Amino acid sequence: MIFFEMDSLIKYVQEEYTERKDFPEFAAGDTITVYYKITEGNKERIQFFRGVVLQRRGSGSTETFTIRKMSGSIGVERIFPVNMPALDKIEINKRGKVRRARIFYQRELTGKAARIKERRM
Repeated sequence: MIFFEMDSLIKYVQEEYTERKDFPEFAAGDTITVYYKITEGNKERIQFFRGVVLQRRGSGSTETFTIRKMSGSIGVERIFPVNMPALDKIEINKRGKVRRARIFYQRELTGKAARIKERRM
C-alpha cells in the first residue's frame, strides 16, 4: 500500500513541476530535425540533428527518443530526453511508413534497402 501512494506521489510531482514543451507528434520511421542549445564557455548556440526516429520509449518525464543519421558512411545515433531543457524545437521533415514501434533493423541496412516509404497525409 505504501508503494502505491509513493508511486502516485512521484507521478503527481512529475506532472505538476516538469516543464512540458509543445512538440509535434512523431513516431518511429519519421525523419525529424531536432534543434538543441549547446553551451560552450559563456557562448550559447543552437545545433541541429536530423535523422530517422528509431524508437520512442518511456512515458511522462522519463520519455526519450532515439534518432539515427548517416554521417558519411558511419551511422550516428543520439538519444534525446523529451523533457531536456536544452531542446529548442523539433521539426518533422517526412512521415515514415513502418510496421513496428522500434526499427533497430535499420542499423544493418545500407543504401536503397535502408529507405523508408513515405506516409501520405
